Amino acid sequence: MNSTTARFVPSKRMGICEPMHQMAMWDFKGNNFLDTSPPSMFEIETNLDNLSEDTSHGTVGPSSKYDQEASKSDDKVRRRLAQNREAARKSRLRKKAYVQQLESSKLRLIQLEQELHRTRQQQGHYVGGGIDTSQLGYSETTNPGIATFEMEYGQWVEEQNRQISELRSALNSDMGDMELHIFVDCGMRHYFDLFTMKATAAKADVFHIISGMWKTSAERFFLWIAGFRPSELLKILMPNLEPLTEQQRLDVSNLRQSCQQAEDALSQGMEKLHFILAETIAEGQLGEGNYLHQIGSTIDKFEALARFVVQADHLRQETLQQIYRILSTRQAAQCLLAMGEYLQRLRTLSSCWSSRPTEQT
Repeated sequence: MNSTTARFVPSKRMGICEPMHQMAMWDFKGNNFLDTSPPSMFEIETNLDNLSEDTSHGTVGPSSKYDQEASKSDDKVRRRLAQNREAARKSRLRKKAYVQQLESSKLRLIQLEQELHRTRQQQGHYVGGGIDTSQLGYSETTNPGIATFEMEYGQWVEEQNRQISELRSALNSDMGDMELHIFVDCGMRHYFDLFTMKATAAKADVFHIISGMWKTSAERFFLWIAGFRPSELLKILMPNLEPLTEQQRLDVSNLRQSCQQAEDALSQGMEKLHFILAETIAEGQLGEGNYLHQIGSTIDKFEALARFVVQADHLRQETLQQIYRILSTRQAAQCLLAMGEYLQRLRTLSSCWSSRPTEQT
């Protein structure tokens, strides 16, 4: 297996890894894994057209029994699409109601913060005379972009749990590949929606996203640039997809190696950005008390940090798409089920750990 070493290309402006241009530099021979050009989602229409052509050329005059079976399959597909549309409609209604509740709560929170601010001024426990909560990591105002993201992420988790349950039932039934294809398509798009949500939220507060404060404690322990590490996830999932053909094993091995090279390049870029930010904020003589210039210069570089989040999610998305191309429809469904349950186990672990009884000392 031939592979090349991922090169770390410094940015012209800051000397750090430039996110979208970096991945275009990687060329993994043999399978062309992790192509950064925007791929078609799953080439669903092409696959269905090919299926239709194979069916039409296979027999000259299909029997009435065949027509009945095809009609039943089409009816199942239509029913499943109707159920998905209805579930999406209900999800939108829940989201609308939640947004209204959130806006009402936000107004109340602003009022409470204003009252607390006035009380601190009156009692002399305002910044400098007591504890400044902003220095303890608490913001005096709620970032609306982050509030929206956390609301949407909560709904995303609920929807994922529902999809996992339906996917498990589908795999335990005698459902055909055409219907399983619908489940796989919805599951993949669900992860892609999360990547889009994170990119938007990173513009509002990149530290909140990259620190994983929106995830459970167990998930944060395995966090890599605001999400899962693709090569690590491949290692965990592959035993659940047997039997694999020799070609599939080779393709998965090549994909995992490509992921590791891309992860190493991103990690190196993050380390260099970390050093640049620390160096920028420490410019000048420490102890003078006048550091507004250093703060401003550091904030100007935060955009690069948000780009690393976007690029890491781009790698995750490319990995999922490559897995889909390597595996059969049923194997891809098993992969999504295993991946979803793995994340469920981490969330359950966090819940059990936080609610465990503690010994009295």
